[in-house]
Amino acid sequence: MKYKRLGRSGLRVSPLCLGCMSYGDRSQRSWVFDIDESRPFFQKAIEAGINFFDTADTYSYGASEEVTGKLIREFMPRDQAVIATKVFNPASERTGPNDVGLSRKHIMAAVDASLRRLGTDYIDLYQIHRFHRGTPIEETMEALNDLVRTGKVRYIGASSMYAFQFVQMQYIAELNGWTKFISMQNLYNLVWREEERQMNDFCIQTGVGLIPWGPLGGGFLSTDWRKTEKKHSERTRETGKYVTRAYEKPADYKVVDALIEVAERHDRPMAQVALAWLISRPGVTAPLVGATKLGHLDTAIDALDFTLSVDDFKMLDDCYTWNRNLGLLS
Repeated sequence: MKYKRLGRSGLRVSPLCLGCMSYGDRSQRSWVFDIDESRPFFQKAIEAGINFFDTADTYSYGASEEVTGKLIREFMPRDQAVIATKVFNPASERTGPNDVGLSRKHIMAAVDASLRRLGTDYIDLYQIHRFHRGTPIEETMEALNDLVRTGKVRYIGASSMYAFQFVQMQYIAELNGWTKFISMQNLYNLVWREEERQMNDFCIQTGVGLIPWGPLGGGFLSTDWRKTEKKHSERTRETGKYVTRAYEKPADYKVVDALIEVAERHDRPMAQVALAWLISRPGVTAPLVGATKLGHLDTAIDALDFTLSVDDFKMLDDCYTWNRNLGLLS
């Protein structure tokens, strides 16, 4: 497997990141795998050369971090793994007024709790899960900088927000000589390309690596929903209600029709073509792949060696309808 630099940083990661949201505590949600059910996915991913793993303190209220940390240690040396986790949302069903957001108090408490659950003394990539209007940017960026300076965190990253918010955060960090974000984990896929208009371009110009989530649109880019009654995965229906509103408009099916045609031309799964397209996009380092079947991982890994033709790209690019606004973020 060929490893890539994450943005302009010196951190090298696999071109696929194993998304660990589905691994944790089944007693909390039926679609979550416990540690024994999760083990084959980590083993297959690591044997294939994947060294990049993404979780969050809020996934299964911390159980995902526990499972992720244990299984990484079981299959590879800690110093060979790149572990990414997130802060913002509560890590427990019982929350107090300071158990959410990006205040200094919450960040400092959350990172220590994540370190304990992961069973490690440092986090490779610590990401803010969302922008927080309730905390001054200076407070958040200084707290994150302090985590890097103390060695608890190696690098920092960000996730879904408006481009102007990300620009503000990077500017304030640079103005004060604080650590800047090296990555952006945003919603980006063949049927949702709005990020190309501002966020992606800013990240490319400033050396921030893209690690997109939702690369298959919650299943919309892996199956023709017009031929099945099963729409969206159970996980997406439960956790991504705003995502389920993103797709299945008439314009979206123009993308699906083009995707099906390209997939049939190459005798490849729709999901593999969609991933190959995303992997090839400017600025993209490693899409997050959330696998609940071992075949999902096989499809994703095989996409790394699949190259689309110029005609394929044209067909997939020309079918997209721009100027949509979900109102995903606030």
